[in-house]
Amino acid sequence: MKTINCKGTLIDISSPKVMGVLNLTPDSFYDGGKYKDEIQILNQVETMISHGATFIDIGAYSSRPGAQDISIDEEKKRILPILTKILSSFPEAIVSIDTFRSDVAHECIQVGAALINDISAGSLDSQMMAIVAQHNVPYIMMHMRGTPQTMKSLTSYENMIKEIQFYFSKKIAQARALGIHDLIIDPGFGFAKDTDQNFKLLQDMDLLAIQDVPVLAGVSRKSMIYKTLAISPKEALNGTSVLNTIALLKGASILRVHDVKEAIECISLIAAMQKA
Repeated sequence: MKTINCKGTLIDISSPKVMGVLNLTPDSFYDGGKYKDEIQILNQVETMISHGATFIDIGAYSSRPGAQDISIDEEKKRILPILTKILSSFPEAIVSIDTFRSDVAHECIQVGAALINDISAGSLDSQMMAIVAQHNVPYIMMHMRGTPQTMKSLTSYENMIKEIQFYFSKKIAQARALGIHDLIIDPGFGFAKDTDQNFKLLQDMDLLAIQDVPVLAGVSRKSMIYKTLAISPKEALNGTSVLNTIALLKGASILRVHDVKEAIECISLIAAMQKA
């Protein structure tokens, strides 16, 4: 049984789980500015939990390609009051914080966040892993190059899968050396990867099993879907379900999604097939 310890609760991820996305940014590629007030935010959290989300992932820094940089103070101002309100309204919620800044991570964990989801795996803040280790929370490490502002120009690889494997081997060793026990890796669909590379990554995602840590897949409504199908992100739910299903067959332990109900359905159908 594979488990991660979230504030004393052991979460069994040997059966896949869903992480619901809540963006508190005005410029996210899909739901930016969608949740404009406290009531809308809490209603969305309640919906995601009722639909079966194990984790709620909140972020206040847009990491879409070319997104505007914001200050640490602005990120905290966006995220801390909402985190406090969510945990006050849903004390049992397991909240993940999508940030690459150790100061934001530190304050959010103090308020009650249960895990940290870092798009840079410590590359953009040298103190991040030390903070995660200090608080002894699970750590999601994503593969990317550069920053959200520069990553679109950093898609040249000699052997992408081999380079991603090396990146994770190095990051996992670094995290383990600091005493971080619960690690999850995210191959980073859309981060310093073009559309063809994203599909190649999905095709080869099962090779990441060699790292011997759970894998998170985040393909929800991303451009690899809507650009390929010549549709908008709002129309990309069906495509998301197709790719989530493939990700599960390729070994994903966590699906990070905007649409929890449909992701849970993917998991249930795959489980039924595997049981048969």
